[in-house]
Amino acid sequence: MSAIVEVQNVSKVYQGGFEALKNTSLDIEEGEILALLGPNGAGKTTLISTICGLSSPTSGQIRVGGHDVVRDYRDARKLVGLVPQEINLEPFEFVMNTVRFSRGLFGKSRNDAFLESTLRDLSLWDKKDNRIAELSGGMKRRVLIAKALAHEPRVLFLDEPTAGVDVELRKDMWALVDRLRQDGVTIILTTHYIEEAEAIADRVGVINKGEILLVEDKKDLIQRMGRKEMRIDLTETVTELPESLAKYDLTRINDGAALVYAYDTQGERTGITSLLKDLQDAGLGLKDLQTNQSSLEDIFVTLVQEATQ
Repeated sequence: MSAIVEVQNVSKVYQGGFEALKNTSLDIEEGEILALLGPNGAGKTTLISTICGLSSPTSGQIRVGGHDVVRDYRDARKLVGLVPQEINLEPFEFVMNTVRFSRGLFGKSRNDAFLESTLRDLSLWDKKDNRIAELSGGMKRRVLIAKALAHEPRVLFLDEPTAGVDVELRKDMWALVDRLRQDGVTIILTTHYIEEAEAIADRVGVINKGEILLVEDKKDLIQRMGRKEMRIDLTETVTELPESLAKYDLTRINDGAALVYAYDTQGERTGITSLLKDLQDAGLGLKDLQTNQSSLEDIFVTLVQEATQ
């Protein structure tokens, strides 16, 4: 699969010397969903802005569909749709006119049938003749999404698209994302709802202080870095663990009614078999066993903490 977005050694330095991006490189493959995660101020929005042509890189090169975003900005921009964090719409314009105008800005011929389909997908069709000022915040967010899709982009950036919106919009949003994926649209998503990224992303990128810490297949990342835990519920509480169990580094929980054992799923041996035998030899009865794997959020927090140390 070829890269539709290529970011090569890009830096962005603002007046005053603040370096928002530091020699950043990133290839985004055509048709994938990439979740870009990072704390506030990590550089997510700056990276998106430079790719979309809203901000010029200080150094380095960015190409979208083979077009340089600085030199061939018109051709590059035609391929890109952006749903920004901020709601910036003309309050007295009508919904349909707003979306139709966006399509025209990119030189697309009028296609009201396509716009109707887009508005229906976003539950906006019955609002098409309303002025923007008459809409709720959630509905305005839907209009932003419709505007971004109006010119049928091949790359869609969603910068915190569901921040502060209702559950219904989030559900509609991810259903639409799934349909766009099926049509081959490349989607780059930033979100604070890491469970959403875990649910829909193909790959995960983590950025902090303007630097990409990693970009990796989501499943491989969780498998490689995810720590697995086994909870052992005992038939009787223990106040102190026998010396024979010290090598397992067990944690007592629920006042000694249960134990937690952490292990590496990538290791040659998990140690579970010997642990269960040693528990039996120590006279500890087992009531129940449960396993739990680290989530993407756990991994993200660990990566950011390691980067700041």
